[in-house]
Amino acid sequence: MMVERVLVLGDGASGLAAVKLAQRQGMEPTLVCKDAQLPEGEFSFAVLSPGVPPWHFWFDELRKRSIPYKSELEFGVTNLKKLGWELFAVTGSKGKSSVVKLVADAIGAVPCGNYGLPVSSVEGDSGRAVVEVSSFMMETTTLPSDTFKAAALINLQKDHLDRHKTAEVYHELKRKLLSFAIKKIDATKGESHFKGSAHLYEGSYFDNSVLKVNAECAVQLMRIAGLDDGAIKAAFKNFNPLPHRMQIVYEREKVLFIDDSKSTSLESLRAALQMCNGSPIRLIAGGLDKADDPKDIIFDLTKQVKKVYLIGCCAEKFFAAWSTSVACEKSVTLENAVKAAKRDAKPGEVVLLSPGAASYDQFKNFGERGDTFVRLVKQQG
Repeated sequence: MMVERVLVLGDGASGLAAVKLAQRQGMEPTLVCKDAQLPEGEFSFAVLSPGVPPWHFWFDELRKRSIPYKSELEFGVTNLKKLGWELFAVTGSKGKSSVVKLVADAIGAVPCGNYGLPVSSVEGDSGRAVVEVSSFMMETTTLPSDTFKAAALINLQKDHLDRHKTAEVYHELKRKLLSFAIKKIDATKGESHFKGSAHLYEGSYFDNSVLKVNAECAVQLMRIAGLDDGAIKAAFKNFNPLPHRMQIVYEREKVLFIDDSKSTSLESLRAALQMCNGSPIRLIAGGLDKADDPKDIIFDLTKQVKKVYLIGCCAEKFFAAWSTSVACEKSVTLENAVKAAKRDAKPGEVVLLSPGAASYDQFKNFGERGDTFVRLVKQQG
C-alpha cells in the first residue's frame, strides 16, 4: 500500500503541528523550512503555515506542479470534524483571543488556532474546540458550510495592510469565516443585531464601550453551546484577562501604568485610548508599522493624550504625522520612553504602552515587548 506523501511548508508552530498530525494519520510528511526550494517527487497535497504570504515563490511552484494546497487550519479542522468534534470559531480585528478564552473556559473546550494550540495539535476522539481564526489563515482555507456549529465576527478595523494591501481584502477574508458556519454571528451589522445582555457581563473586563460588542458575541456563542444565563454570568465574573491587553501593571504616586503591548495596529491603539475613559494619557507608541495611515487617529490623540513617546522603526513616520497636533518625543527605545514618561507624568494620568505597531523591529513578539515594559516600569519605580 502506497503511503501518502505531503509537503508541510513553514517550520513554525503550525508547521510542526501539521507534521505530527500527518504522521498520526499514517502519511509521510516532508517539512520545508523558510525559503528552501520544494523537494522533487510526487506529493498528494501541501499544508501551508499562516506565516507564508500569498506572493511567496512556493505558490507558483505548487501551481506549476499541480500540487493542491490547504492551510494548516483547514488540515487540522478537517481532522477534528472527522473525529466528531464540536467546533466554534471567532475572528475579528481586536479582542478575539479574549473571546476565545472566555468561551472555551466556559464551555469546557480547547482554545486553538491563532490563540492556544495550533489546530493540528488538538488530539482526542471527540470534544469541543473554540478556534481563533486570522485573516492569514483564511487566504488558503476552504471548508464545508457546516464545519463550525457557530462562528462570530466580532469587529472589523484596518489591520495587516502590509500583507493584504487594502482594507477591503482584509475584511473580505475575515467575513469568509462565516460561510463555514451553521450559525453566523456578525457584530459588524451593528449593536441592534443583538438583543442586549449587558446584565450578564456588568462589572467584568468586557463592561466598557469598546468591548461590550465582543461580550455580546460571546454571550451568543455560549448560548448556542448550551449554557444558561447563570453559567454565562459566572463565566464573565471568573474571567481572567490575558496579559498585555489593557493590563494595569503598576501604580506609583497616583499614576497608572498600563500594558497594552498587544496593540499592533492603529485601530487597536484607538480602542485603547477609548478604554482609558477620559484619563490624561502619556502614550508610548511605535514599532514596525503595518502600512496604515497614522493621520487617521489624530483626532483621538488630541482628545486626551498629553504627549507621545515614540519608539521603533516607525518613530519618524508617526512623528511627522502627529507632532503638529500633539506633543511628541522621539525616544527610540522603550527604555528611554519609560524613563521620559515617568519623568513627565502627573497624578491622575496614565502611562500607556499601546504601540499601534508590530514588535518585530526591536522584540521577538508583543509578549516580550510587554514584559520589558513591565520590568522597566518596576525597576524605575
